[in-house]
Amino acid sequence: MTTEQTALDNVAVDVHSFANPAEAVAKHLDLNIDVKFDRKILSGTAAYRIENKTGTNQIIFDTRGLNIEKVFLGDQMEETTFELGEEKEFLGRPLVVKIKPDTKKVTIQYTTSPNAAALQWLNPQQTAGKQHPFLFTQSQAILARTWIPIQDSPGIRITYNATVKVPKELLAVMSAENPVEKNATGTYTFEMKQPIPSYLMALSVGDLVFSEVGPQTGIYAEPATIQAAAYEFAEMDKMLQAAEQIYGKYRWDQYDLLVLPPSFPFGGMENPRLTFVTPTVLAKDRSLTSLIAHELAHSWSGNLVTNATWNDFWLNEGFTVYFERRIMEQLYGKDYANMLQVLGYQDLTNTLNDIGADSEDTRLKLDLEGRDPDEGLTDIAYEKGNFFLRHIENTVGREKFDAFINNYFNTFAFQSIESETFLDFLRKELIKGDEELAKEINIEGWVYSPGIPEGFVAPTSTRFAKVEEAFQSWKGGKPAAQLNTKEWSSHEWLHFIRLLPEQMSQQQLAELDKAFNFTNSGNSEVLAAWFIHAINNNYTTADKALETFLTNVGRRKFLVPIYKALISTPEGKKKALAIYANARPNYHAVSTVTLDELLK
Repeated sequence: MTTEQTALDNVAVDVHSFANPAEAVAKHLDLNIDVKFDRKILSGTAAYRIENKTGTNQIIFDTRGLNIEKVFLGDQMEETTFELGEEKEFLGRPLVVKIKPDTKKVTIQYTTSPNAAALQWLNPQQTAGKQHPFLFTQSQAILARTWIPIQDSPGIRITYNATVKVPKELLAVMSAENPVEKNATGTYTFEMKQPIPSYLMALSVGDLVFSEVGPQTGIYAEPATIQAAAYEFAEMDKMLQAAEQIYGKYRWDQYDLLVLPPSFPFGGMENPRLTFVTPTVLAKDRSLTSLIAHELAHSWSGNLVTNATWNDFWLNEGFTVYFERRIMEQLYGKDYANMLQVLGYQDLTNTLNDIGADSEDTRLKLDLEGRDPDEGLTDIAYEKGNFFLRHIENTVGREKFDAFINNYFNTFAFQSIESETFLDFLRKELIKGDEELAKEINIEGWVYSPGIPEGFVAPTSTRFAKVEEAFQSWKGGKPAAQLNTKEWSSHEWLHFIRLLPEQMSQQQLAELDKAFNFTNSGNSEVLAAWFIHAINNNYTTADKALETFLTNVGRRKFLVPIYKALISTPEGKKKALAIYANARPNYHAVSTVTLDELLK
């Protein structure tokens, strides 16, 4: 039996899905839906081509908050019985459909709920253009089931076609082959030929236009945003070429970006062929585009080879962070990539301090049974995963490691695997029985143990060393305006702000602000870091900018630390609750779930 077959046949047990893929599994989806902005619902049918592996009399789909109207079998649309099981927190309810041993097709007629967690319905005021409503989905980790009845596990892959009906003045796009302009009917068809896991199902509808970047790359955005986006992401094509040079052919045909309204909860979402991206990276100087390198890298790590369960999330994100920084190094040099490594290490250290270096949640292989998988989406998967792979690269040499990773992507292309499958492959193809090498790579220490293994050497950056010199000069009394900061990138600015002492006088904050205009920065990373200092030191000059930022930006990475800082004092908590009451309608459910809990 080949490695490929083994990965496919050993269906991982996914504690976050009710599906029974070892018995009956979906292979292809034909989705036909009507997008109803007036009622904030989708209605239509999800028709699956299925494989009944064991001759069972039922197939199980995941649902959450869906209204299941009818279910039919076969092309003849023979109505069948179904049952919705008991509701479980964050998992929803299993949809158990009665089938026959020879059933090859199941069609589910359904509507979504107006408060489906994956769907964000924006009124015109919440968009850049202020003229038309907007809809986008966010399916990761287990929210696809809130807008499609589906076997919602990353271990199950499907191909799909879709027909989507929208208001005539709007354009629909999906994680599939997309139209580049509106048509007169408002009906759009889509095809995704490569098998993908359910969390990569994506839909967006809005007043969108398309701008080509290169032969295989382009950008969708609202007309008000398209020009800024086209400038910011002009190097997408170069990124794609750099990625292909490192890890082989891009296998998804087209790579486009969709710039969403600010309420999008993440930096980016790697939906195949169409990365969804936050407008907070539109810094006007292309300084935050490592995010695009990250989402592009997912076309290999995550989309091509996928974690089979959310316990193996590091297989998606650790590889992607590693690959993203390789792309950035290829384009902008080692010094540039080293800055990203140092910032990543700082984030990892903060996370370790936050959850405790001995916590089981700091292992790469997680145990998320009974918990929302979103709890596993921390810097551990991203940064500890990245540093583990860098550690292997440093141990065996880049050339050897690249050959191994290429082999890995080719061997498991379009499959979902567990950590153990990757580690077996690592032992077989790279370690090859070399006990000394196995000891040095230290799988146990990195993957199955909490914290960071002993002996790990933290990354350094020559460009940051100069920032540290400037900071020391300022600390020693040199006026901020006289520091040599002319050539600094946003990474250097971020490092400088992170170096600032927790306690500062109003005079120091005002001096820094006057010299560097932090409070009015157009750079979201710089702003978010600066606001923490402003809050901690009650620098009220930043209050208005802070409120504007929190009201308009829905990116969870920024919101959580800022609200945390605010609620640390009774006065700040009052301010936080007042802002949140106003801002909450602008946030996606992914953000509000976290913030509701934080702010009680």
